[in-house]
Amino acid sequence: MLKIAAPVWLILGTVLAGIAVTAGLSMPSLSSSSQDMMKFIPIAAIVGYVVAIPFAAMIAKKIASLST
Repeated sequence: MLKIAAPVWLILGTVLAGIAVTAGLSMPSLSSSSQDMMKFIPIAAIVGYVVAIPFAAMIAKKIASLST
């Protein structure tokens, strides 16, 4: 299942990290100073990748169950 979950996690993590960064950039309260935003962008990206782990595992289980 790891062979399936790893590529799914890479794709899903990139998508969720992009969504988190875009959501952070669109919040006016966070964009008041560029220093605050520069700290928030890497945190949002890391959170997106971490949140993608359980979703990738669920998707990999579904794919594995369909292929056997």
